[in-house]
Amino acid sequence: MTKHITPHWKSLLDEFELDWRLAGLAPKTVKEYVRHLHSFLLLFPEPTALNAKQWLEQCPTAPSRRYKARALRRFAKWLDARGDHCMNWWNDVPLAVERPRPQTTVTLEDYLAARSRVTQPRDAVIIELLWCTGMRRSEIARAQVEHLDLSIGILTIPVSKTGKFRTVPLSPAAIEALKGFLMERTTGSVTQLTSDGIRSVLRRLDAPPAHAWRRGWAVHALRNGVSEVSVRTIAGWSSGAMVARYTAALSNELAVAEFERLWGKRSGDVA
Repeated sequence: MTKHITPHWKSLLDEFELDWRLAGLAPKTVKEYVRHLHSFLLLFPEPTALNAKQWLEQCPTAPSRRYKARALRRFAKWLDARGDHCMNWWNDVPLAVERPRPQTTVTLEDYLAARSRVTQPRDAVIIELLWCTGMRRSEIARAQVEHLDLSIGILTIPVSKTGKFRTVPLSPAAIEALKGFLMERTTGSVTQLTSDGIRSVLRRLDAPPAHAWRRGWAVHALRNGVSEVSVRTIAGWSSGAMVARYTAALSNELAVAEFERLWGKRSGDVA
């Protein structure tokens, strides 16, 4: 067995990754896809559907099996689109079913508890940004004072995980926290912390991890009547799949809350 894939496959993987990046899709995702595809094509230089299924069968968990199958399918669809049908069996590759796993989701009570333990102005900034913006920990770490416009209450994220620009609104509490911490500072890092530094702050405050705040932000917004389109836009998600994933465990509760708002509005109209 050779240690390298053929030059033909290497060239195609390089072009696939380049096209992905040019389309503005998540660079981290395509890097992982290419890594898995490289392993597959090293084993099977002339791949068939049976080869793909044999390869996937070796995955120890359903999530990893599903992820690698998605990599195969995306690459093969890309090949089809450019007129190369050497992997036209991609639709026969099954996607493993993932059972939903309980995920920590920050609630209003968690937010209030964390805020009550704040002892430093910077702590308040981190907690308020997590709660009102749904920003990732890395995005907060990269945020610059120049990206803020506190007069209208927005923060610009020039480059997110997906490589796209977006703007997030700031709550009145976040604006006050930022003003109190920044004072007269007009440039540089907002928090003056790395991503790991923000993680340490959350641990010191005995607060949930940052991604639990992102889930909680989405659920809290939807529960209080913010549209899915607005949540997707502010979070930087290109489809509703991530919203559904984050809120799957609470979907019934969200549905009940929506109907209660509907009936409450009607009751008020009648009154």
